Amino acid sequence: MKDLPLPTLPIADLSSLRSAESRAARRSLHPGSHEATPIDTSRQALEVVWARTEEDVLAAQRLRYQVFVEEMGARLSVPAGAPKNHDIDLFDPYCEHLLVRLKSEDGEPGQVIGTYRVLTPDSAKRIGGLYSETEFDLTRVRHLRSKMVELGRSCVHPEHRHGGAILALWGALAEFMVRNELDTMIGCASISMRDGGHVAASLWEQLSKTHLAPIELQVRPRLPLPVEELDRHLKVDPPALIKGYLRCGAKILGAPAWDPDFNTADLPMLMRIQDLPARYRRHFLGV
Repeated sequence: MKDLPLPTLPIADLSSLRSAESRAARRSLHPGSHEATPIDTSRQALEVVWARTEEDVLAAQRLRYQVFVEEMGARLSVPAGAPKNHDIDLFDPYCEHLLVRLKSEDGEPGQVIGTYRVLTPDSAKRIGGLYSETEFDLTRVRHLRSKMVELGRSCVHPEHRHGGAILALWGALAEFMVRNELDTMIGCASISMRDGGHVAASLWEQLSKTHLAPIELQVRPRLPLPVEELDRHLKVDPPALIKGYLRCGAKILGAPAWDPDFNTADLPMLMRIQDLPARYRRHFLGV
Protein backbone atom coordinates (compact mmCIF):
# COMPACT_ATOMS: atom_id res chain seq x y z
CA MET A 1 0.00 0.00 0.00
CA LYS A 2 1.35 3.41 -0.94
CA ASP A 3 2.04 5.84 1.89
CA LEU A 4 0.48 9.29 1.75
CA PRO A 5 2.56 12.47 1.69
CA LEU A 6 3.65 13.70 5.10
CA PRO A 7 0.97 15.76 6.88
CA THR A 8 1.31 19.52 6.89
CA LEU A 9 1.07 19.62 10.70
CA PRO A 10 2.21 17.16 13.38
CA ILE A 11 -0.22 14.31 13.98
CA ALA A 12 -0.06 12.70 17.40
CA ASP A 13 0.45 9.04 18.13
CA LEU A 14 -3.14 8.53 19.23
CA SER A 15 -2.21 5.87 21.74
CA SER A 16 -1.73 8.86 24.03
CA LEU A 17 -5.50 9.32 24.12
CA ARG A 18 -6.91 7.35 27.02
CA SER A 19 -9.57 7.87 29.65
CA ALA A 20 -10.70 11.36 30.64
CA GLU A 21 -8.97 10.90 33.99
CA SER A 22 -5.54 10.14 32.47
CA ARG A 23 -5.47 12.68 29.63
CA ALA A 24 -4.08 15.43 31.84
CA ALA A 25 -1.01 13.30 32.58
CA ARG A 26 -0.34 11.99 29.08
CA ARG A 27 3.07 12.57 27.58
CA SER A 28 3.95 13.99 24.19
CA LEU A 29 4.65 11.19 21.70
CA HIS A 30 6.39 11.07 18.34
CA PRO A 31 4.05 12.33 15.58
CA GLY A 32 5.20 9.74 13.10
CA SER A 33 3.93 6.69 14.99
CA HIS A 34 1.17 4.65 13.34
CA GLU A 35 -0.21 3.06 16.50
CA ALA A 36 -3.96 3.15 17.09
CA THR A 37 -5.94 4.20 20.12
CA PRO A 38 -8.16 1.77 21.97
CA ILE A 39 -11.40 3.49 22.93
CA ASP A 40 -13.47 1.86 25.66
CA THR A 41 -17.16 1.97 24.70
CA SER A 42 -20.22 0.22 26.07
CA ARG A 43 -20.77 -1.79 22.88
CA GLN A 44 -17.53 -2.63 21.11
CA ALA A 45 -13.89 -1.62 21.36
CA LEU A 46 -12.90 1.00 18.81
CA GLU A 47 -9.61 2.51 17.70
CA VAL A 48 -9.01 5.91 16.18
CA VAL A 49 -6.21 6.52 13.68
CA TRP A 50 -5.04 9.05 11.13
CA ALA A 51 -4.98 7.72 7.57
CA ARG A 52 -1.42 6.80 6.57
CA THR A 53 -1.96 4.95 3.30
CA GLU A 54 -4.12 5.28 0.21
CA GLU A 55 -6.10 2.23 1.35
CA ASP A 56 -6.93 4.04 4.61
CA VAL A 57 -8.34 6.96 2.64
CA LEU A 58 -10.25 4.65 0.29
CA ALA A 59 -11.86 2.98 3.29
CA ALA A 60 -13.10 6.38 4.51
CA GLN A 61 -14.36 7.24 1.03
CA ARG A 62 -16.27 3.95 0.81
CA LEU A 63 -18.00 4.68 4.11
CA ARG A 64 -18.84 8.20 2.93
CA TYR A 65 -20.40 6.79 -0.24
CA GLN A 66 -22.47 4.34 1.78
CA VAL A 67 -23.80 7.09 4.05
CA PHE A 68 -24.14 10.04 1.68
CA VAL A 69 -25.19 8.27 -1.53
CA GLU A 70 -26.80 4.97 -0.58
CA GLU A 71 -28.44 6.19 2.62
CA MET A 72 -29.06 9.91 2.01
CA GLY A 73 -29.45 9.96 -1.78
CA ALA A 74 -26.64 12.36 -2.70
CA ARG A 75 -25.77 12.77 -6.40
CA LEU A 76 -22.01 13.07 -6.57
CA SER A 77 -19.70 14.13 -9.38
CA VAL A 78 -16.88 11.58 -9.45
CA PRO A 79 -13.47 12.61 -10.84
CA ALA A 80 -12.40 10.78 -14.00
CA GLY A 81 -10.70 7.49 -13.24
CA ALA A 82 -11.93 7.34 -9.64
CA PRO A 83 -13.03 3.94 -8.27
CA LYS A 84 -16.74 3.20 -8.16
CA ASN A 85 -18.76 3.41 -4.95
CA HIS A 86 -16.43 5.92 -3.33
CA ASP A 87 -17.15 9.55 -2.38
CA ILE A 88 -14.13 11.39 -3.79
CA ASP A 89 -13.63 15.07 -4.48
CA LEU A 90 -10.82 17.50 -5.26
CA PHE A 91 -10.25 18.41 -1.60
CA ASP A 92 -9.47 14.88 -0.43
CA PRO A 93 -5.76 14.85 -1.44
CA TYR A 94 -5.18 18.02 0.59
CA CYS A 95 -6.90 16.79 3.76
CA GLU A 96 -5.91 14.66 6.72
CA HIS A 97 -8.40 11.82 7.20
CA LEU A 98 -9.35 10.68 10.69
CA LEU A 99 -10.79 7.18 11.00
CA VAL A 100 -12.56 5.17 13.69
CA ARG A 101 -12.29 1.42 13.24
CA LEU A 102 -13.66 -1.59 15.02
CA LYS A 103 -10.77 -2.94 17.05
CA SER A 104 -9.41 -6.13 15.52
CA GLU A 105 -8.05 -8.96 17.64
CA ASP A 106 -5.87 -10.41 14.87
CA GLY A 107 -3.83 -7.28 14.29
CA GLU A 108 -5.36 -6.53 10.87
CA PRO A 109 -7.06 -3.15 10.24
CA GLY A 110 -10.67 -3.32 11.37
CA GLN A 111 -13.74 -2.01 9.56
CA VAL A 112 -13.89 1.79 9.31
CA ILE A 113 -17.13 2.87 10.97
CA GLY A 114 -16.56 6.63 11.33
CA THR A 115 -14.56 9.38 9.65
CA TYR A 116 -13.78 13.09 9.49
CA ARG A 117 -11.56 14.92 7.07
CA VAL A 118 -9.51 17.86 8.28
CA LEU A 119 -8.21 20.69 6.11
CA THR A 120 -5.38 22.53 7.85
CA PRO A 121 -4.55 26.23 7.32
CA ASP A 122 -1.46 25.39 5.23
CA SER A 123 -3.36 22.92 3.05
CA ALA A 124 -6.19 25.41 2.56
CA LYS A 125 -3.62 27.82 1.13
CA ARG A 126 -2.27 25.10 -1.18
CA ILE A 127 -5.67 24.30 -2.68
CA GLY A 128 -6.78 27.92 -2.68
CA GLY A 129 -9.52 27.94 -0.05
CA LEU A 130 -11.97 25.94 2.03
CA TYR A 131 -14.73 23.61 0.87
CA SER A 132 -17.13 25.83 2.87
CA GLU A 133 -16.29 28.69 0.54
CA THR A 134 -18.08 26.87 -2.27
CA GLU A 135 -21.26 27.40 -0.25
CA PHE A 136 -20.66 30.57 1.78
CA ASP A 137 -18.94 33.95 1.58
CA LEU A 138 -16.52 33.62 4.51
CA THR A 139 -15.09 37.14 4.38
CA ARG A 140 -15.97 37.92 7.99
CA VAL A 141 -13.97 34.99 9.41
CA ARG A 142 -10.82 35.50 7.34
CA HIS A 143 -8.96 36.93 10.37
CA LEU A 144 -9.29 33.51 12.04
CA ARG A 145 -7.78 31.49 9.19
CA SER A 146 -4.21 31.16 10.45
CA LYS A 147 -5.40 28.98 13.35
CA MET A 148 -8.58 27.57 11.84
CA VAL A 149 -9.15 24.06 10.48
CA GLU A 150 -12.09 22.96 8.39
CA LEU A 151 -13.94 19.79 9.35
CA GLY A 152 -15.94 17.98 6.71
CA ARG A 153 -17.45 14.75 5.40
CA SER A 154 -18.27 13.60 8.92
CA CYS A 155 -20.19 10.34 9.01
CA VAL A 156 -20.70 7.20 11.10
CA HIS A 157 -21.88 3.79 9.92
CA PRO A 158 -25.62 3.39 10.63
CA GLU A 159 -25.02 0.37 12.88
CA HIS A 160 -22.62 2.28 15.13
CA ARG A 161 -24.36 5.58 15.88
CA HIS A 162 -24.34 5.05 19.62
CA GLY A 163 -21.98 7.85 20.59
CA GLY A 164 -18.69 5.99 20.96
CA ALA A 165 -17.49 6.65 17.42
CA ILE A 166 -18.13 10.38 17.45
CA LEU A 167 -16.54 10.76 20.90
CA ALA A 168 -13.46 8.93 19.64
CA LEU A 169 -13.23 11.29 16.66
CA TRP A 170 -13.69 14.37 18.82
CA GLY A 171 -11.02 13.26 21.28
CA ALA A 172 -8.49 12.87 18.47
CA LEU A 173 -9.48 16.22 16.97
CA ALA A 174 -8.98 17.94 20.32
CA GLU A 175 -5.50 16.41 20.58
CA PHE A 176 -4.67 17.60 17.05
CA MET A 177 -5.88 21.15 17.73
CA VAL A 178 -3.96 21.56 20.98
CA ARG A 179 -0.77 19.93 19.64
CA ASN A 180 -0.68 22.37 16.70
CA GLU A 181 -1.79 25.47 18.61
CA LEU A 182 -4.96 25.77 16.55
CA ASP A 183 -8.03 27.28 18.14
CA THR A 184 -10.96 27.30 15.70
CA MET A 185 -12.96 24.72 13.75
CA ILE A 186 -15.34 25.56 10.92
CA GLY A 187 -17.57 23.44 8.74
CA CYS A 188 -21.00 22.83 7.26
CA ALA A 189 -23.53 20.79 9.25
CA SER A 190 -26.00 19.11 6.92
CA ILE A 191 -29.74 18.64 7.36
CA SER A 192 -31.64 16.31 5.03
CA MET A 193 -34.10 17.96 2.65
CA ARG A 194 -36.10 14.84 1.88
CA ASP A 195 -39.11 16.61 3.38
CA GLY A 196 -38.65 19.55 1.02
CA GLY A 197 -36.63 21.68 3.45
CA HIS A 198 -39.26 22.45 6.11
CA VAL A 199 -37.28 20.78 8.92
CA ALA A 200 -34.14 22.70 7.95
CA ALA A 201 -36.05 26.00 7.79
CA SER A 202 -37.63 25.33 11.18
CA LEU A 203 -34.29 24.40 12.70
CA TRP A 204 -32.74 27.62 11.39
CA GLU A 205 -35.66 29.59 12.87
CA GLN A 206 -35.00 28.03 16.29
CA LEU A 207 -31.22 28.16 16.36
CA SER A 208 -30.98 31.70 14.98
CA LYS A 209 -32.61 32.84 18.22
CA THR A 210 -30.37 30.90 20.58
CA HIS A 211 -27.02 30.07 18.94
CA LEU A 212 -26.33 32.70 16.28
CA ALA A 213 -22.80 34.10 16.17
CA PRO A 214 -22.25 37.83 16.63
CA ILE A 215 -22.72 39.95 13.52
CA GLU A 216 -18.97 40.38 12.97
CA LEU A 217 -18.65 36.61 12.34
CA GLN A 218 -21.77 36.02 10.29
CA VAL A 219 -21.49 34.71 6.73
CA ARG A 220 -23.80 34.61 3.69
CA PRO A 221 -24.86 31.54 1.68
CA ARG A 222 -24.11 31.61 -2.03
CA LEU A 223 -27.26 29.57 -2.80
CA PRO A 224 -29.61 30.31 0.11
CA LEU A 225 -32.25 27.88 1.24
CA PRO A 226 -35.52 29.78 0.53
CA VAL A 227 -36.62 29.71 4.16
CA GLU A 228 -39.30 32.35 3.65
CA GLU A 229 -41.12 29.99 1.29
CA LEU A 230 -41.02 27.05 3.72
CA ASP A 231 -42.78 26.14 6.95
CA ARG A 232 -40.47 27.50 9.63
CA HIS A 233 -42.61 26.64 12.64
CA LEU A 234 -42.27 22.88 13.01
CA LYS A 235 -41.17 21.56 16.37
CA VAL A 236 -37.91 19.79 15.53
CA ASP A 237 -34.83 18.60 17.38
CA PRO A 238 -31.38 19.23 15.90
CA PRO A 239 -29.66 16.18 14.41
CA ALA A 240 -27.38 14.47 16.93
CA LEU A 241 -24.17 15.87 15.43
CA ILE A 242 -25.44 19.46 15.43
CA LYS A 243 -26.74 19.02 18.96
CA GLY A 244 -23.30 17.79 20.01
CA TYR A 245 -21.59 20.79 18.44
CA LEU A 246 -23.93 23.19 20.19
CA ARG A 247 -23.28 21.55 23.55
CA CYS A 248 -19.58 22.12 22.92
CA GLY A 249 -20.14 25.85 22.45
CA ALA A 250 -20.45 26.03 18.66
CA LYS A 251 -22.20 28.94 16.98
CA ILE A 252 -24.30 29.15 13.82
CA LEU A 253 -22.65 31.63 11.43
CA GLY A 254 -25.72 32.39 9.34
CA ALA A 255 -28.65 31.14 7.29
CA PRO A 256 -28.43 27.72 5.60
CA ALA A 257 -27.23 27.13 2.08
CA TRP A 258 -28.93 24.66 -0.23
CA ASP A 259 -26.71 21.87 -1.56
CA PRO A 260 -28.66 20.28 -4.43
CA ASP A 261 -26.05 17.55 -5.03
CA PHE A 262 -26.30 16.22 -1.49
CA ASN A 263 -29.99 17.20 -1.17
CA THR A 264 -29.22 18.93 2.11
CA ALA A 265 -29.47 22.30 3.77
CA ASP A 266 -26.06 23.20 5.22
CA LEU A 267 -25.64 25.33 8.31
CA PRO A 268 -22.28 27.10 8.65
CA MET A 269 -20.90 26.40 12.12
CA LEU A 270 -17.86 27.58 14.03
CA MET A 271 -16.44 26.19 17.26
CA ARG A 272 -13.56 27.64 19.25
CA ILE A 273 -11.49 25.81 21.84
CA GLN A 274 -11.88 28.75 24.23
CA ASP A 275 -15.66 28.31 24.15
CA LEU A 276 -15.65 24.67 25.26
CA PRO A 277 -17.64 24.30 28.49
CA ALA A 278 -15.57 23.19 31.47
CA ARG A 279 -16.84 19.60 31.49
CA TYR A 280 -15.90 19.14 27.82
CA ARG A 281 -12.49 20.69 28.36
CA ARG A 282 -11.88 18.10 31.09
CA HIS A 283 -13.22 15.26 28.94
CA PHE A 284 -11.37 16.05 25.71
CA LEU A 285 -8.35 18.03 26.92
CA GLY A 286 -7.85 16.77 30.47
CA VAL A 287 -7.71 20.35 31.84
